[in-house]
Amino acid sequence: MEITILVDNTVLPGRGLLGEHGFSAYVRDGTESVLFDTGQSGIALRNAAALGIDPLEAGHIVLSHCHLDHTWGLVACLRAINAAGRGGRPRPHPTFLAHPAIFRHVEADGEPEIGMILSKENLARHGEVRLSHAPVRITDDLVFLGEVPRIFPFEGRTAVGTSGGKPDLVPDDTALACRTDEGIVVVTGCAHAGICSVVEHAKDVLDEERVADVIGGFHLGNAPTEQVEATCRYVRDLGAARLHPCHCTGFAAAAALARAARVDPTGAGLRLSFGSRS
Repeated sequence: MEITILVDNTVLPGRGLLGEHGFSAYVRDGTESVLFDTGQSGIALRNAAALGIDPLEAGHIVLSHCHLDHTWGLVACLRAINAAGRGGRPRPHPTFLAHPAIFRHVEADGEPEIGMILSKENLARHGEVRLSHAPVRITDDLVFLGEVPRIFPFEGRTAVGTSGGKPDLVPDDTALACRTDEGIVVVTGCAHAGICSVVEHAKDVLDEERVADVIGGFHLGNAPTEQVEATCRYVRDLGAARLHPCHCTGFAAAAALARAARVDPTGAGLRLSFGSRS
């Protein structure tokens, strides 16, 4: 399994990449490639090209949740898919995989829309749209986790804006998990369901207790001290080989996590590889 971060708030030095408040990662398991989230502005494609990656080769475009910093880059992706046929190459036809609530309207902080700006019909013109509450196996070892049960009382209860006039708890929040010979690798966009709940769900779905790495946003940037402390206790007991928190984790929380586990530098341009079980 290989993971390359294409978009993050932070950019690793020496690569000439762009950063923004957003997240996107390119994940390869065997011959299958997945574009996980798309960032906010379209720089995922620009950064991918600089790293020698063609995101249009991805068989799946997986969305962690509807928020703009994870889905608005889809507009650039659809433009690229649309243009591909004009260059003499076969036009890509990816599967867009997400939770069924991905297309709801969400507003916050005076912004009329912070959620998905494309419709299911828009996506269906460029590929297959697959919506699932349940986990979906992309390969034998790589799984879309579907809806994440929020099992810890200290997390996953924070609303982000409103939807339908009610506080929005981001019901579509999900992640990817892959079973490797080093243990489970979890890739999360923002972990609005709670990073501890996401990891426990991954362990349950893949029937594996060992965790090799957790990569992505941990949604602890504005979390109360009690939540950060509880998360650190969980991480300490988890015994993960390492962590790569980024995006919405927040500096203070990342520093606290570094006292509970090995935390490595993370940002756009990071490449990680894990041994295949086969």
